[in-house]
Amino acid sequence: MSLFPGSLLDALRESPGTAAFEHAGRVVSREELLQLIGRLAGALRDAGLGPGDGLAVRTSVTPEAFAAHVAAHVVGCRVVGVRPGYATGQLAHVLGMGVDALLVDPESASPDLLEAAGPIPILSLGGTGLAARDLLDHPATATALDITARPGDVALLAFTSGSTGRPKGCAVTYRALSEHWAWQPRSWGLVAAGFAAAFERYLLFGTLASMVVFEFAAPCLLGGGTAVIPEDDGRPLFPYAIERYGITGSIVTVPRLGQMLGILRKDRVDVGSLRALMVSGSPLGPHRLAEAVELLGPVVYNGYGQTEAGSVSMLTPSDIEAGRLDSVGRPHPGVEISIRAHDDGGDGGDAVRRMPRGQTGEIYVRSPYMMTGYWDDAAENLDTLRKGGWVRTRDLGHLDRDGYLHLDGRARDAVMVNAMVVYAGPIERVLAGHPDVAEAYVVGAPDERTGEAVHAFVIPAAGRHPDGAALKEMSAAVQEELGEDSVPQTISIVPAVPTNASGKPDKRALLKIVPPPAPDERRSAFLINL
Repeated sequence: MSLFPGSLLDALRESPGTAAFEHAGRVVSREELLQLIGRLAGALRDAGLGPGDGLAVRTSVTPEAFAAHVAAHVVGCRVVGVRPGYATGQLAHVLGMGVDALLVDPESASPDLLEAAGPIPILSLGGTGLAARDLLDHPATATALDITARPGDVALLAFTSGSTGRPKGCAVTYRALSEHWAWQPRSWGLVAAGFAAAFERYLLFGTLASMVVFEFAAPCLLGGGTAVIPEDDGRPLFPYAIERYGITGSIVTVPRLGQMLGILRKDRVDVGSLRALMVSGSPLGPHRLAEAVELLGPVVYNGYGQTEAGSVSMLTPSDIEAGRLDSVGRPHPGVEISIRAHDDGGDGGDAVRRMPRGQTGEIYVRSPYMMTGYWDDAAENLDTLRKGGWVRTRDLGHLDRDGYLHLDGRARDAVMVNAMVVYAGPIERVLAGHPDVAEAYVVGAPDERTGEAVHAFVIPAAGRHPDGAALKEMSAAVQEELGEDSVPQTISIVPAVPTNASGKPDKRALLKIVPPPAPDERRSAFLINL
């Protein structure tokens, strides 16, 4: 098994004349991409970077930016992906993680980024108006593509979403990336190979600082496909870019999927080219999944993973056809899942407090490509990493008798009602099971009587218009299945859920629009169109 990114370089050499990228009216062949990677690798070495050095990267999505990421791995750098949207303090925090140089392009060299960088040397991809070394001016050399990375070195820091306000850097080694299913086509099974074939024309968007975005470029490029970087025409990418570019495969968050389905119900957009759409980032309710299959056909995949653990499981179209709408699929090859009692305060060892099949507990994951730990964060590592090579996900779930994983909420997504812990996930699951509901989200807000109270936001299913009676049915269903403390004090009808910079549901934004409770009732259902 070749060291990362060797498998990608080999794939580019095998079919040099085929298109690797389409961007802004130009086509970049695999041979041209390979030459670009070599030129940038040589430039990085001439800039004094090599194995173990930290290179922070904040760029737009271009073939050059992708090549720069790969080149940094060729020379053995620790790539620190800087997401757009970070506040000044977050930028300083991320750039303080052993960064030796910062790579930008003209679109990303913002004043706040440069101020946060301080004395860190700046490298650029093209003219930026800065006193920076332009890597694209470097000539290619015969040995530039010799991989000098070391297996045990950290290949990248992939950052968590920063829900606590301080993004944590998950350290992933070169050895781990070398064993990642997406980057090793020789080990692909039938499901992975079929998935890669469906990414013949892959819609590449977002930010390459996202581990998921970078990871899912692998099935496309290693499987012989073309990564299509869309231009902004003022319309939502989904579904219009699918029609415009003949896209066959992409990834999408649950909120963006909901927006797409809403458009397809009203507008005749041709999405017939689509063969694989991976939905991930947050739980996907069974009604929303069924609606997606109805409008898009048998092309929908549902994935579960975490920055800390990588891709964990995948639900395939054949699984969905078999009726498994409430699962996130089976684990990828090489991934192990263990369900433990989520209140386990012990060392989490391999034989400690395992839950039997069908019972809910905290999901623990072990795989060859999970993180080795958080960068420079001993306290969080002590809380997250367990004996035997396990990582605790803090997600709640269970395995059914056939080995399919079901998500039941977040261990830390909890509301303290009358001093009792109430988990948001199970409430969201019950609400999403109502025929009027496509998606459900639960938050906890301070309450004078109960300490905290549960507040729910639901997005109507297609063609449904829930009224007060329907909301009371939802409340009754929660009470019957989960008990009185779990019943939402308010249920708000919303057309969509706000999202954060990564496209995931933003519960902090929901907290800001929690409606006031009824003055004389402990809990009641509200029909509120926001």
